[in-house]
Amino acid sequence: MYRTHTCGELRLADAGKEVVLSGWVQRVRDKGTLLWIDIRDRYGLTQLFLQEGVSSAEVMEKARTLGREFVIQAKGTVIERESKNPNIPTGEIEIQLNELNILNASKTPPFTIEDKSDGGDDLRMKYRYLDLRRNPLKNNLILRHNVAIETRSYLSEQGFIEVETPCLIKSTPEGARDFVVPSRMNPGEFYALPQSPQQFKQLLMVAGFDKYFQIVRCFRDEDLRADRQPEFTQIDCEMSFVEQEDVLNTFEGLAKHLFKKVKGLEFDKFPRMTWHDAMKYYGSDKPDIRFDMKFVELTDLAQGKGFPVFDDSEIVVAINAKGCASYTRKQIDALTDFVKRPQVGAKGLVYVKYNEDGSIKSSIDKFYSPEDLKTWLDRCGAVAGDMLLILSGKTMETREQMNCLRLEMGNQLGLRNPDDYKPLWVIDFPLLEWDEETQRYYAKHHPFTAPKPEDEHLLDEEPSRWAEIRANAYDIVLNGVEIGGGSVRIFNRDLQNKMFRTLGFTDESAQAQFGFLMNAFEYGAPPHAGLAFGFDRLCSLFGGQESIRDFIAFPKNNMGRDVMTESPSTIADAQLEELQIKLDLK
Repeated sequence: MYRTHTCGELRLADAGKEVVLSGWVQRVRDKGTLLWIDIRDRYGLTQLFLQEGVSSAEVMEKARTLGREFVIQAKGTVIERESKNPNIPTGEIEIQLNELNILNASKTPPFTIEDKSDGGDDLRMKYRYLDLRRNPLKNNLILRHNVAIETRSYLSEQGFIEVETPCLIKSTPEGARDFVVPSRMNPGEFYALPQSPQQFKQLLMVAGFDKYFQIVRCFRDEDLRADRQPEFTQIDCEMSFVEQEDVLNTFEGLAKHLFKKVKGLEFDKFPRMTWHDAMKYYGSDKPDIRFDMKFVELTDLAQGKGFPVFDDSEIVVAINAKGCASYTRKQIDALTDFVKRPQVGAKGLVYVKYNEDGSIKSSIDKFYSPEDLKTWLDRCGAVAGDMLLILSGKTMETREQMNCLRLEMGNQLGLRNPDDYKPLWVIDFPLLEWDEETQRYYAKHHPFTAPKPEDEHLLDEEPSRWAEIRANAYDIVLNGVEIGGGSVRIFNRDLQNKMFRTLGFTDESAQAQFGFLMNAFEYGAPPHAGLAFGFDRLCSLFGGQESIRDFIAFPKNNMGRDVMTESPSTIADAQLEELQIKLDLK
């Protein structure tokens, strides 16, 4: 028997028990006649105690050979600890060590296995199996496990059935880039790894499985950042004989269930906001509503006064940074540099200070009187001590730039507390979006999203009207992060064909790419709709972190590489020959 108890379960009530523990050496403290060993496993940490004259010389000698991360078995008696440690659950006891067995020695690890490690990101990624021994990552994966368990529990109680869909599928041209897999048995032909199970879950609706879900791995060959990985996990769901309201109620219920079971939090009904209002007031289709600072348009008040920057702009928009009139010139210059960064793209920043003494000071006093500026302050609801921050330019670009500035001010003012959760539904997205480079419309979500019934007739109008078409689509947003999205699907073959033609597909190309789905629609496809949660993102937000990487056991780095297994890597010439692939990397 390797152990009778784990390293996290013994308490003072266990005093006098003979126990066996197994785990890793966290640290050894040798004070000459006294020696302590901290032994750790997944469940916690327990202190082992040795004393010359009490412990055998053999055990004392063996204990002094131990290094960090040695795997050991410890046998002894539970005793009350003299110097108690209130920071750990086992802090009232220790084990009077009688027997010590070294199960496996360890090299000295390249970084400390502590809550706060001295290892950098690259080093810890290379030795991920060691990094996962640390409590923060261990707790992240336990949280992930709990979210998965509660998801399955809730959806099963709601009548959903979990069905696995294929990982080797047909490549499609829409959306992100596919990862492709060559077929040895079909030379020159390729599978793709699924970006989502979209078409298969719709086929399951045609098959009569009216409530489907899957916690599923998905793959996208796209540029990476903190909240993206080339392979990621979705809670993927689809329902039949439902409308948008049914879907929102069902998955708001799932979100509330997860908040209650995983975080101990309860919520009233989630607020809803149209995409148009989200862009107008926040400059983002995933607004962070933990704080106010809504956009206020000043175009009519600011133009016609001889200031060319505003006069030549489509829009002049402000936010009210409450209590920020005390900002120094250096702080304002830093904000100006922030909005001029390439990632933001603004050309400059205008400020108006409403000082505590009631005076008004701005960076454009030459063009505007105090009375002019006071009308701006009043429209923005500013009071003495506040400061307006103003951007101008093309409408959509300026709103997106102001979104970046708003979030930066939220950070600076401490308004984005990760433990303050503010969920939100964003609805009524555009169905289509125009791409200047290719001079064509693309589906905002995907080609199977249905238009709002009242906007469907616009598909028969001139292309200039297509931007007005609203999608029967919805996203669930949490603290400025999209954690899920979906839509009511097109289930009528004629409407689906019309959508393909709108997107520039010929009948032949649509049949080649999506023929199996279109054919299925001829056999009684029911009305259906669905949604997918980003499982990794959801877990990272529940864990109070922005990056999903530490909520995935073995993630890739920002170049899409696994530095631990050194992949992707080249393959043998013999394998390439089997696949009939010739490489020319010149």
